[in-house]
Amino acid sequence: MKKLAVWMSPYRKECILGPLFKLLEALFELIVPLIIAQLVDQAIPSGEAGPVVRCGLLLALLALIGLAASVTAQFFAAKAAIGFSTALRHAVFSHIHTLSYADLDRLGSATLVTRLTGDINQVQTGVNLGLRLLLRSPFVVFGAMIMAFTIDARLALIFVGVIAVLFVIVFGIILGTMPMQQRVRTETDQVAAAARENLSGVRVIRAFRREGTETERFRRLNEVLTRAQLHVGRFTAALNPLTWVVLNLAVILLLRSGALRVDAGTLTQGQLIALYNYMSQILVELVKLANLIVTLTKSAACARRVSEVLDIEPSQKDGTKELTAADLRSLTFRDVGIAYHASGDAALEHISFTARPGETVGIIGGTGSGKTTLVNLIPRFYDHTSGEILFGDTPIRELKLSSLRGAIGVVPQHAALFEGTIRSNLLWGNPDASEAELWDALETAQAAQLVREKPGGLEEPVQQGGRNFSGGQRQRLTIARALVRRPAILILDDSASALDYATDAALRRALRERPDPPLTFIVSQRTSSVRFADQILVLEDGLCVGLGTHEELLTSCPVYREIHAISGGEEASVHG
Repeated sequence: MKKLAVWMSPYRKECILGPLFKLLEALFELIVPLIIAQLVDQAIPSGEAGPVVRCGLLLALLALIGLAASVTAQFFAAKAAIGFSTALRHAVFSHIHTLSYADLDRLGSATLVTRLTGDINQVQTGVNLGLRLLLRSPFVVFGAMIMAFTIDARLALIFVGVIAVLFVIVFGIILGTMPMQQRVRTETDQVAAAARENLSGVRVIRAFRREGTETERFRRLNEVLTRAQLHVGRFTAALNPLTWVVLNLAVILLLRSGALRVDAGTLTQGQLIALYNYMSQILVELVKLANLIVTLTKSAACARRVSEVLDIEPSQKDGTKELTAADLRSLTFRDVGIAYHASGDAALEHISFTARPGETVGIIGGTGSGKTTLVNLIPRFYDHTSGEILFGDTPIRELKLSSLRGAIGVVPQHAALFEGTIRSNLLWGNPDASEAELWDALETAQAAQLVREKPGGLEEPVQQGGRNFSGGQRQRLTIARALVRRPAILILDDSASALDYATDAALRRALRERPDPPLTFIVSQRTSSVRFADQILVLEDGLCVGLGTHEELLTSCPVYREIHAISGGEEASVHG
C-alpha cells in the first residue's frame, strides 16, 4: 500500500477529516455509559421527571451528533477511496500501454484484467473501511478500558486481560491468512485466464467438440481455487467465535465480580451497568476490527499485485530522434534475428533485405515460419535481438516510437473493430481526416460499396469487435482505417485472407495505383497475393530461404515452388 500512497495525496484533507469525524462519533459513544450510570444512580432514584428527561434528551442529542459525524466521516472516506481507486486504475491502465508486446506476453491479459478490476476494487474497499474504522475501533477499545479505570480499577483489569488475549488471537489469524490470500488471488487469475480463453475460442471448441474437455479443465481449476478459498475461510472463520467466547467469558467474570462489589457497597448499580456497556462496546469494536483486518489483509494482497504491474519497467526504451523524410528513403534489415522471452530457439535468424518507398514486399511461408514476427519488428512491437534495422542510416531504436508508428499503417491478422460507428473506427487512423479522405480510403480498400449499402452509411453502428460484419467486411474496413492516415509504410499481415481472389486482386491494384503509394508489406500464405510484388521473402523455420521476384523464385526456390503448387498456380490468372 505504501507504493500506492502517492495517488492518495490529492485526498489528504479527506484522509484527515474522515477519521477525525469517526473519532468524534466514538467520543460521544464513550460518554453514553456515564450518562446511563447517572440515570440509574441519581435520576431514577430521585423520583422526579426532570432529571430523567434531561438525561434522555442528552442521550438523544449525543445520538444525533454521532449520526451526523458518522455520515460526514462516511462521505469523506468514500470520496477519498473512490478518487484514489479511479486515479490508481487510470495509472495502471496508462502504465500497461507503455509496456511492449513482450512485456504483455509475459504478464498475460487475464491477470491484467483481474488486477485492473477486482484487485483495485478490493483496494478501494480496504481504503474506505480503513479510513472509517482503523482508528475508531482501537480508540473505542482503549477508550473504554480507560473509562473503566475511572470507574473501578480492579474490575478494569479484566478489560486489560481481555484486550491482550484478543489481540493475540486477531493478529495470529492475520499473519496466518496473508500468504493464503495471495494464493487465492493467483488461483483466481488462473480461472479468469481459462474463462477468457474459452470465451474467445468458443467457435473452435465447438467445432472440435471439446466442450467436455474444456468443462473438465475449468472444473479442475475451480476446485483448486475452491480449496484455497476454503482453507482461508476455515482459518478466518475461527476469528469471530474465538473473540465472542473470550468476550462473553469476560462479561461473565465482570458481572460476577461486579455483583459482589455492588453487594459489598463499593460499587453502584449504575457503575456496573456502565462497565457492562463498556465491555459491550469493546466486544462490538473488536469484532469490527477483526473483520476489518481480514478485509485489509485481502486489500494488502491485492495492492501488492497492483504494485507488481506498476513496478514493471518497460523493456522497450523510446528513442530520441524524429523520423524524417530522409529516413524513409529506405528500410534495411541487416542480419536481423529475434528470440522471444523464455524461448530457447530464435523465431527469426539472419534476415537481410532492403525496401524503398513505393515498393511492394511480399512475405510468404508456412504457418509458424516467422512472417508476422518479421513485420512486427518494423513498428517495434517487438525488438530484434540481433542484427540491425535501419530507416535510411538511422537505427530503429534511436527513433521515437510515436514518430515511427505515426508513419506506419498496420492491418493485423485478426481484424479488430471497436464499438461505435464506421466513421469513428476510420477516424482512429486520422482524427482530422475529411469526408473525402475517408471515402478515398474506403475506395482503395474495396469497402466503399459496402458502406454505401448500409442504411447508416458512415454512421452505421459497429458492435463490439465488429460482430455485425462478416470477416471479409471487417478486413476491408481495417485496411481502410490504416489507409486513412496516409502511411509511408503499410503492413498487411495476412489481412486479405477472408477476401475472394477478385477482391484481393482489386485491392492490390488500387494500392499500386494510388498517387502516393506507400512501401507495402504483404504477408500471405498464397502466392497469388504476392505474385506482383517487387521482391518476395520466403521464410521457413525463421530463415529466409528465398528472395526475389515471383519468376525468379519459381526457378530458384523449392519452398516457393511448393507453396505455389499447393495454392494453385492458375489463381494468378485472375489477378493483375
